[in-house]
Order: sequence, then structure tokens, then C-alpha cells
Amino acid sequence: MVGEAGPDLQRQGAPALAAGKMAILAPLIALVYSVPRLSRWLAQPYYLLSALLSAAFLLVRKLPPLCNGLPTQREDGNPCDFDWREVEILMFLSAIVMMKNRRSITVEQHIGNIFMFSKVANAILFFRLDIRMGLLYITLCIVFLMTCKPPLYMGPENIKYFNDKTIDEELERDKRVTWIVEFFANWSNDCQSFAPIYADLSLKYNCTGLNFGKVDVGRYADVSTRYKVSTSPLTKQLPTLILFQGGKEVMRRPQIDKKGRAVSWTFSEENVIREFNLNELYQRAKKLSKAGDNIPEEQPVAPSPTSVSEGESKKDK
Repeated sequence: MVGEAGPDLQRQGAPALAAGKMAILAPLIALVYSVPRLSRWLAQPYYLLSALLSAAFLLVRKLPPLCNGLPTQREDGNPCDFDWREVEILMFLSAIVMMKNRRSITVEQHIGNIFMFSKVANAILFFRLDIRMGLLYITLCIVFLMTCKPPLYMGPENIKYFNDKTIDEELERDKRVTWIVEFFANWSNDCQSFAPIYADLSLKYNCTGLNFGKVDVGRYADVSTRYKVSTSPLTKQLPTLILFQGGKEVMRRPQIDKKGRAVSWTFSEENVIREFNLNELYQRAKKLSKAGDNIPEEQPVAPSPTSVSEGESKKDK
């Protein structure tokens, strides 16, 4: 009986073993695939310094010249290894990062979450060791934030950049043209992560009647007030995409609820295409382009079932 059951158990366990191998290999393959891109990031001061700050406690605790004089709660008194409380904090950090990264779309967002929460955990760990070390680490983080900004996206795009005066003029200039305008701030990590996605959309859907624009509400505060886009450091409204048809706002993402709070929304390429109905808008805009200037002004496109309203939007850089 045992001899007969053995092969059956092996056959049943084979799919589980294969699935386990794939679960291990998939992240490794993704990491290898991302190595060239990661190497370009690490060559930039912002990412290199962020990585050093994120690993600061690990370096201080593990490197013998630095860790020999550190206090420890380990029973063996070894100052160059983590005690139980430090392990607990690091495990909690890993859980938080995994939870946050479930909603991340780009690699930049994944890495940004790791850096941000690692710095918070480092500050807690350093303060636990010595208040002076904690204050020194916080000071270094503040200096880093003030002097080192994340690199801006510099790839190809078909986007027109507005200032506080040109945005209204352009929206009113030709009301047959539909616009999607991104309201962003350079200091926002979410805006930086969305920049390559928005640029790619502008390249795919560019035509005469469909334009893409951007305005820096971190620089032009009156624009943020006029279009009701919060620029608070804790805001969830950056970036904000607004669809304009006939010079009027038709829809925006993220939406704002009755209490003035932004409704959570994922800024992925698929979501933008679906919610703003870009494929249909692009086809309408191409027809407008072929028809020429004798076509009367179009009425705003009716909302699709999956979105509050749609629009055509795009702009040549």
C-alpha cells in the first residue's frame, strides 16, 4: 500500500513543486531584466544617496569598526548583530513595504516606497540606540531632501507645458480641441512616477484634435486655486488629470468627494485609457483632423459606462 501510494504522492506534489520554483524564479528574472535600468538609477546622486540612507542602520550595526561600541539587548552581548526588537521593527517594515507596493505601478514607485519606509525605520532604530544618533540621522535626511531632488523625466513626449496665463488662453483658443491636462508638482514622487506613463500616452494618442498638457501647480499657486487642486504635502490630489472639452472641465481623476477628499485612484496607463476613453476620442479627433477647419464645433462627448465623462485630449510639445 505504501509502495503504491508513493508514486501517486509524487505526481500530486509535482505541480506544487513547479509552482514553487516559478515563484522563486519570476522575481529573479524580473530583477535581472531590470539590472540595466537599476544601474542607470544608481549612477545618479539622488538614488545613490537614498540607498545609502536607507541602508544606514544596517551598515552601522553590521560593520565591525562601527558596531563595536553600540549598545545591544542580545543575551550574548554581541553588538554587531540585531537584537530581537530590531528584528521585529525590520519585519514590520517589510510587511508595510509589501502592502504599499501592491498598488505600485512602476518600478520607480516600488523603489520610492522602499526608500521612504526604510528611512522611517532607520530613524526609529537610531533613536532607540542613542538620541544623538537619531538626531544626526534626521538632520542628514533633511539636508538630503533640501539639496537633492529626484531626477525629472527627460524622455520623448508630445505635451504642451502651461503657465498661469497660457493655460486658459489655450483651452479657449479652439474649442473643437479636447485637452487632457495634468496638474503636477516636481516635488511629488507620484507625479514623477506618472511622468513616463503620461509621456507615452501623449506619443500614442497625438493628433490635431486631441492634445495633452501639463501645468506645475507647485510653481503656479493661483492655478491650483482656480482649478481646485490641493498642493499640500499630504495631499492625494497630485497628480490630477482633468479632461477639457469646449474649454470646460468634463471629468477629473482622482475625483473629489463631498468632504473635499481625493478618492483613491491608480494612475496606470490602462486606467487612463479606459476612464478617459482615449481610443474613441482618438478616432473622433482623427476625423476632425481630416475634415479640416470647415467642421462646426463638436459638442462634448457623452460619458462612457465606465467613466463619469470622456474627452479628447492631447498636445504637441
